[in-house]
Amino acid sequence: AFSMAAGEYISVASQSELAEAEIEIERIELARHPISEQRELAQVFEARGVDPETAAEVARQLSRDPDDALEVHAKEEIGVVPGELPSPLLAAGSSFLSFAVGALLPVLPYLLGAASLWPAGVVAALGLFGAGALVSRVTSRAWWFGGLRQLAFGAAAAAITYAVGALIGTNGV
Repeated sequence: AFSMAAGEYISVASQSELAEAEIEIERIELARHPISEQRELAQVFEARGVDPETAAEVARQLSRDPDDALEVHAKEEIGVVPGELPSPLLAAGSSFLSFAVGALLPVLPYLLGAASLWPAGVVAALGLFGAGALVSRVTSRAWWFGGLRQLAFGAAAAAITYAVGALIGTNGV
């Protein structure tokens, strides 16, 4: 969980830093070359089907306020909204919590006294299916599809991990 949270933090922070750097380049371009940036924005609108005169007028009006111009350029050219970049801390916290709960599920039967592998396998399978079904609530997939997909990928990952462990051995290193 700690490793995954650290990786998620670095990933989201790096992505945000890249977006911020690109936004800063756009800010500089807007200050140095306002007319060419206005023409560029008009071309974006024309490419979306707006007639050239209207596109030029909209670009002119949006370019009056530097903050508005930057926001429109960032959205259209970079695909981000300045000030609305994802939080690395929130991503890391969510990742930590998810992986901690996910790691606890197969261990739980042993904490409750189980002595064989099958209770952990059942709890892990139910957890995987439940997580996939839950995620499907925010997608267009059926709950059973999300659950089965998560279960299949989790089972495959477990099988591959087990196979690698069996290949390299577990006795003595």
